[in-house]
Amino acid sequence: MKQGEISHSNKRIVIKVGSAVLREDNHLAVTRLNNLVDLIAKLKIEKNYEVILVSSGAVAAGNTKLNLDKKLILNRQALAAIGQPLLMKCYKKRFREHDLKCAQMLLVEEDFDSRKRSKNARGVMEILLENDVIPILNENDVIANKELLIGDNDQLAARAAYFFGAELLVILSDIDGLYDSNPHINKNAKMRKIVKKIEDSELQMVHTPNSEFATGGIVTKLKAADYVMKKGIPMYLSSGFDLNNAYTFLIDNQHKSGTFFEPIKG
Repeated sequence: MKQGEISHSNKRIVIKVGSAVLREDNHLAVTRLNNLVDLIAKLKIEKNYEVILVSSGAVAAGNTKLNLDKKLILNRQALAAIGQPLLMKCYKKRFREHDLKCAQMLLVEEDFDSRKRSKNARGVMEILLENDVIPILNENDVIANKELLIGDNDQLAARAAYFFGAELLVILSDIDGLYDSNPHINKNAKMRKIVKKIEDSELQMVHTPNSEFATGGIVTKLKAADYVMKKGIPMYLSSGFDLNNAYTFLIDNQHKSGTFFEPIKG
């Protein structure tokens, strides 16, 4: 098998999509959500993959119905409460068009740290996957306080990949890969297609979210990659705006663009 390829025997993968991808102006980016669902359906139906989706976008979806100051945590929680069912309604409608079922799982830090709760979460996850249901995960923003929050969905996706036994983590973002310098500033910046190690200095950079609804940036993606790499799980980072590279990587098993983070062996 070539670098970046994955086999097709009941592969379990986690796909994470960020807020910047799922929001367009003051509306849910329905076209991009539809394209994502089409990709997941293709992975399930044609490749026989088990797909776990980690989806941001609840706060952004809620803001389309109520305009609140998102800098305040209680406002963000209120918007998440409004937006989460709206987001799930869109997913359910689109997956139904492919004769696929989906389910919602809202998690907090303790669900991974508590032995009893993590066992329960694993049990529910296995039942859903065994019954061909697509689990859609999000952080439980509505009830979680600072101590319970994981912090961002990049970290949630990394935790989910490890705790739920995935063999690949895919992050689809407004960032189409990891560059050797900032491509918005340096027009000669080159994409790092393969990363074997992440330096501590890279993990300590200041977070730079590109959207007022996002909670991370390239640093949170590097932290997610570092987490799964050390657990022996590869990660692929690519654009969620244009899924051509994701299709090429996941469907055609060709790594033409995007960044592949190799798992650390041993």
